[in-house]
This record gives sequence, structure tokens and C-alpha cells, in this order.
Amino acid sequence: MKVNENTVLQGERVTLVPYTSAHVPRYHEWMQSEELQRLTASEPLSLEQEYEMQCSWRDDADSEDLKLFLRVDGSDEQVPLSGVADLSLITGCQLLWLSLSEPSYRGRGFGKEATLMMMSYGVRNLGITKFEAKIGQENEPSICMFKKLHFKEVAVNSVFQEVTLRLDVSDQERRWLLEQTKHVEEKSY
Repeated sequence: MKVNENTVLQGERVTLVPYTSAHVPRYHEWMQSEELQRLTASEPLSLEQEYEMQCSWRDDADSEDLKLFLRVDGSDEQVPLSGVADLSLITGCQLLWLSLSEPSYRGRGFGKEATLMMMSYGVRNLGITKFEAKIGQENEPSICMFKKLHFKEVAVNSVFQEVTLRLDVSDQERRWLLEQTKHVEEKSY
């Protein structure tokens, strides 16, 4: 993560900022929600465990993870943090994870913009050629969003009740992705 620790991505309506210890209490509060745990297939952690996770992620020089907090409606510091986006290197492809933790921001296009921004960053800066998303079977809005972003369903795990969607980034997909995100600015935090 060290290589990405100061990266900010500024889109039209979404700003992605690095995940710092200042974000941990808000993230911990979100992750107490049973609905969010179910939608993200997550287990609740103590606040201390959340701080440990944030530190281990921040201090891992070998990590290619890009974990950014999402702020909607531009870069105004007064706009509340609304969710978290994460790219994690798992078994040779990038696992893409997004959570719009504030329910009032769901279904309004913010998640789509944040996902496109993360994917574009991964393709341009990290050389990613394959993305994967694992989504709870009942999370139809997320499944639909990823399918609109050209992901294809490749597996269904009935034990964990999740769907795996994948996107292989061909030259055509790369051009499409970069066109969709040509407005995104990369800045330092």
C-alpha cells in the first residue's frame, strides 16, 4: 500500500481519499450494521481490531491494495464520508470491493463512478488486466451494476450464497474504461 498511500482520485461527483486511522471509527460504526455485514459478507470486528487492520494495510510495503474512502459531491471536506472502495490482489487478479455504507447514497450512480475510477487507476497505474467481484446473491443492485460495467458471471457459490463476476481487460475494454474516466484527476493527499 505504501505506493498508494497518498493517492486521491477526483471524479465529477465522487472523491476517493486514502484510508487513514481517522476513518477507522466511522468505518467501524458502518460495519456494525447487520445489513452491511450481510451485503459485504463481513464479520464484525472490535474497534481495536479495525485499527490493527488499518495499520497492517497501511504499513505493508508489498501490498498492491488501494483502499480509498469515498466522499460524494466533489472534494469539499465538509461532505461526509459515504463508503469505502478497495482493490486487493487475490490469486492473480484484482478483487474489487465497494460499499456505499450510507444508505441515502445508494442507487444514485456514486458507486458506479467510484468503481470505474478504481478500475481505471488499477489499469493505468498497476497494470491490472483482470478484475473480480464477489457479491452476495441477494445483492441484486450490485450484481446489476457490475454487469453494466461489462463484468460476466463466472461462478455461483451456494454455500456462501455469493456470485463471482469477472472482467478480463482486453484492449477494447481498456479503451472503453479510459474513455469513461478521462475526467478523473489523480492528486496527492
